[in-house]
Amino acid sequence: MKLKTVSVHIVTYNSADDIAECLSAVLNQDYPVKKIVVVDNASTDRSAEKVRTFYHERTAATQSGAYVNSKSSSTLVLLENELNTGFAPAHNQAIAGTTTDYVLVLNPDLTLAPDYISRLVARMEADSRIGSATGKLLLKADHSLVDSAGLRMNKARRAFDRGAGEPADQWNESGEVFGVSGAAALYSRRMIEDISVEGEFFDADFFAYKEDVDVAWRAELFGWKAYYDAEAIGYHERGWKTSGRSGKAMFIKRISYINRYKMIYKNEPSRTLLITLLNSLPYEIAAHGYSLLKEPKLLGAWPSFFAQRASLKRKRRYIQKRVKLAGE
Repeated sequence: MKLKTVSVHIVTYNSADDIAECLSAVLNQDYPVKKIVVVDNASTDRSAEKVRTFYHERTAATQSGAYVNSKSSSTLVLLENELNTGFAPAHNQAIAGTTTDYVLVLNPDLTLAPDYISRLVARMEADSRIGSATGKLLLKADHSLVDSAGLRMNKARRAFDRGAGEPADQWNESGEVFGVSGAAALYSRRMIEDISVEGEFFDADFFAYKEDVDVAWRAELFGWKAYYDAEAIGYHERGWKTSGRSGKAMFIKRISYINRYKMIYKNEPSRTLLITLLNSLPYEIAAHGYSLLKEPKLLGAWPSFFAQRASLKRKRRYIQKRVKLAGE
């Protein structure tokens, strides 16, 4: 039986300290990776140079016989953007440049166990309704703690990494989840093509942050399943998150904040809008009260919402039409 093809897509932005270790782990997978696409978003720390150096050293080692992995005959493609286009547009750029059956979206600060891809492909091949899958992502700094065991979303439409900061041995049960973290997400090409809107899998209006939640919600609305495999292991640096809220730049806070509302605007079906508003009201009052007192600059994110409202409205119209047709 012919093996399904897999490509690995990595977006770098000042990722020079992590990218070589990430690429090494990809090449050491026990499942063949057809293509590795690295999109560098105008890094200033020579990330692209690190990728080129890694490729040349690996090629030289392979030719000399020092590097042997019969599973790995990957083509490595480096795309260098002149500007930082953002996580979502850069991954769309990589997706457009591949035709593989599966796409692994991978953060450069994440290192995979050798059987990560093979386990997820086997699970997804066993059930054609599974469009996305992830493994148990652990903190690099402490392998006993979970970074993400998939995504969950509460009734107030707030999304969280399942198990974040909790003991890893409490998350040994595999099964369906709401969605998967974009840090190490395997997506099927069939789902990518089915749920893309205006030619975009990740919504380019998001730039970065919560684009994986948006994809998970849209996939669920369109009838796809997501899966968490506790035996597939990855190790995530996630430095920005462990530093706490005070360590995040206002630019990041604004994007993460407003993307939640963009996501709700597009994906919330009209029939559930009222109940969602009621469920989210306590959080909205508390969060915006805090923002007005402690972080008033956060509310400066709203002009971007209204600037993109026409685009968001078009996308909502398409998504809700699909949802309505599916329910008939």
